Amino acid sequence: MPAGGELLGRTLEITALHDLVDGAPQRGGALVVIGEPGVGKSALLTAAQRRATERGIRVLRTAGVQSEATVPFAALHQLLRPILPATHGLPEAHREALRVAFGLSDAAPPQLFRIALAVLDLLAESAARAPLVLIVEDAHWLDRGTADVLAFVARRLESDPVILLAAGREGSEHPLADPSLPQLRLAALDDVAAARLLDAHAPGLAPARRERLLEEAAGNPLALVELPRALEDLGDAPALPPWLPLTTRLERAFAARESELPTRTRALLLVAALNDGDSLAEVVRAAGVLVGAELSVAEIAPAVSAALVTVDETAPDETVLRFRHPLVRSAIRQTAGLARRQAAHAALASVLTDQPDRRVWHRVACRLGPDDEAADELEAAATRAARRGAIAGAVSALERAAQLTEDPARRGGRLLRAAELAFEIGRRDLVLSLLHEAEPLELGPLERPRLSWLREMFEAGQWSGSAKVAAIVEIADRLRLGGDAYRALNALLLVALRCWWANPDGHTRELVVAAAERIPVPEDTPELLATLAFAAPRERGAVVLDRVARLDADAARDPETLRLLGSAATGIGAFPEAPRFLEAAVAGLRAQGRLGLLAYALVSQAWTGIFLGGWRVAISAAEEGARLAVETGQPTWATAAKAAEATVVGLQGDQAAAEALATCAEGLSLSMGATPMLSLVQLARGSTALAAGRHADAYEDLRRIFDPGDIAHHGYVRDWVLVDLVEAAVHSGHTDEARVIVHEFEPIVAETRSPLLRVNLCSVRPLLASDEHAEALFRDALGADLSAWPFLRARVAFAYGTWLRRHRRAVESRPLLRAAREAFDALGARTWGERARQELRASGETSRVDVPEGRDDLLTPQELQIARMAAQGLSNREIGQRLFLSHRTVGTHLYRTFPKLGITSRSELHGALSGPRVVAV
Repeated sequence: MPAGGELLGRTLEITALHDLVDGAPQRGGALVVIGEPGVGKSALLTAAQRRATERGIRVLRTAGVQSEATVPFAALHQLLRPILPATHGLPEAHREALRVAFGLSDAAPPQLFRIALAVLDLLAESAARAPLVLIVEDAHWLDRGTADVLAFVARRLESDPVILLAAGREGSEHPLADPSLPQLRLAALDDVAAARLLDAHAPGLAPARRERLLEEAAGNPLALVELPRALEDLGDAPALPPWLPLTTRLERAFAARESELPTRTRALLLVAALNDGDSLAEVVRAAGVLVGAELSVAEIAPAVSAALVTVDETAPDETVLRFRHPLVRSAIRQTAGLARRQAAHAALASVLTDQPDRRVWHRVACRLGPDDEAADELEAAATRAARRGAIAGAVSALERAAQLTEDPARRGGRLLRAAELAFEIGRRDLVLSLLHEAEPLELGPLERPRLSWLREMFEAGQWSGSAKVAAIVEIADRLRLGGDAYRALNALLLVALRCWWANPDGHTRELVVAAAERIPVPEDTPELLATLAFAAPRERGAVVLDRVARLDADAARDPETLRLLGSAATGIGAFPEAPRFLEAAVAGLRAQGRLGLLAYALVSQAWTGIFLGGWRVAISAAEEGARLAVETGQPTWATAAKAAEATVVGLQGDQAAAEALATCAEGLSLSMGATPMLSLVQLARGSTALAAGRHADAYEDLRRIFDPGDIAHHGYVRDWVLVDLVEAAVHSGHTDEARVIVHEFEPIVAETRSPLLRVNLCSVRPLLASDEHAEALFRDALGADLSAWPFLRARVAFAYGTWLRRHRRAVESRPLLRAAREAFDALGARTWGERARQELRASGETSRVDVPEGRDDLLTPQELQIARMAAQGLSNREIGQRLFLSHRTVGTHLYRTFPKLGITSRSELHGALSGPRVVAV
């Protein structure tokens, strides 16, 4: 039956797909078709493929297969096989990533996102010669590595002439079902369309039978086509029981058709149904083993005539066998019986001698009880999968290996290793399931504390209180005593980070610090410094500050350790120390494709930029960090990134955009129960209100961070907003409350020597002082080294100039107000700049009007980021590699950017991005 028959009543859906395919030469895009089995997903994709072929567009196709969901990148290799020769045009790092992913190289394992970027680059390279349409059927059965890579690609098909069309079952969870991707949900046909389809395929039905079929099919196109044929085949035999689910009745209808075929054809179909590839030659060889006789491809002809399978002889390498519908495959598997399926798996294993990963999964499918030899092969397959960057595949292999392992100790060790890998990719439910299975088994002296640590970290979710910390500290001590200092320190590091956010008591923090300092590692070990900074920024801040200041960011370090050092610096308020580490960390993590850690580093870079006046860097880092945090499943860092975006936008004067971003961050924080992160939301709202001169609102927003009874309270974010709170308090009638708070901070700065607290305190003292002491304190503040804090220095100059003018010293006030205005303008703090202009006008000086640069008002954060990289001389391909975009997408962004900046060539970018922001009136 032609697929188009199932498309009756789908006019709008067909039009949407045709429009998408027709636009392939000009633009890229993705669409995920979702629906119940038989609703027409495959028919729509076939129609799209036919449309693409008519337009001369190249089509690449793959399908998820239930039996191959454990083979790393199996479906991805099938999809890309026709264009793999084009890898010669890719950068060496991308060629190597693909070789490793497909098991063709034993080089160091690439990060999954490095593989994904290599795939995006390969598609862009191929599409530059001819547009591509990628068709992915049964996305819910893709191996996890393929699904993750294709979801990454789908989110970036913007400018390249590549269309990705995928189909998946309703209710299935897989990366391509991400709501952020465009979706087309297929519903059942309405009564009119259903009747038309039935009449087209089964004309002349008796009215009673016709009504029954329409009722049972319930608008499902496949049922409307197949059930009439099933009833015809039954003749006078009883009909399929109406109480069976529709999917089951369809499977039985297909099974009945298969049962009428010759024995050898049925053997071919069974092997094909269990195979994790689509090669007809491979199926023929394995089926020959199954029946004990040499078979030919002609044996498949009866199945083709029965409309159960199709044979594609146009594939570039070999003839491909495909089932007409996934339910055909399912029907054949279900009706074969266990013994017959095991024999077919054994036959497949016997012909796949040169493909160990596929062979081992077919081999273990033949086993019901323990088989240590097969378990060892699976463990080796897990090692290969991890080396190829397919961590999810490695977890599945270890889990199955454990099931086949007879020795309880070895079984427990394999389960624990699987749990640790699942922990790496954030699969919480799977981690807990594996730990539950491993816990009663025999484990080694180091394995038991590793299990306990994983359980403590995952089982309770967001924790609080010293009891939980004490348990993890005990685990770390056991790891330390067992000689596993690295795991002990990393166990404490995650706890310490939670300490920073969870407002624990002093005893709890000291437990972590004492345990960390018992671990025999050098005192400048980044993990140790980060643990001390996060767990006890007050008590150990001075120690961490001294050690970090002595470290060289240019030394050969892993980017992750550089990220830890930069984050440790921000944790203790040593923001001027952080950029040298974070810049190197961001560059290194980009190069390695470690997007999860990159998101974290970008968030740290964004907040550092906010305090140090690097707002353009901050907004780009925050925007990219938010995108990557969402993409890598890290809502914590997405929250912090959105709050950073809101803060910068609010400081620049866009109150509506700032509130929208703050509300988004608030929703993320509340949804995961991370209420201390609401402090960042209140920071954004308070700084926005203060910039707009709404002092009372600013005070109410910021006061919550200082109130231990408020869910937005945070013991350390208070340091970040001290200046804002005091200024808001002074201008809203809460000066006495501000004095109490500042008095509390005086001994803290002496203890910690926090650079942030030091400059904040010297900035707020004159605001709270009497007139006879204020001027000396203003001079002290300006005399302090505020070169690293341009926004804060501008605010001190503005406050001092305002104080002088209001004390009738207008001439003396003007240089200060003028300097403040110029600094605010340079930063893009428009409302602050306008306030400085108002003061200058009040002093008797005509000021200049700020003319915002095109880059601030018209460029998106990503466009600005790309423009700056291009201005530094990077090629489109180099920029794409750094930002995980195709080089064509980079070119499109630059094409949009040039007119916004009023330039026509790349050589003009540097001048356009560094020109002055103000003109005289």
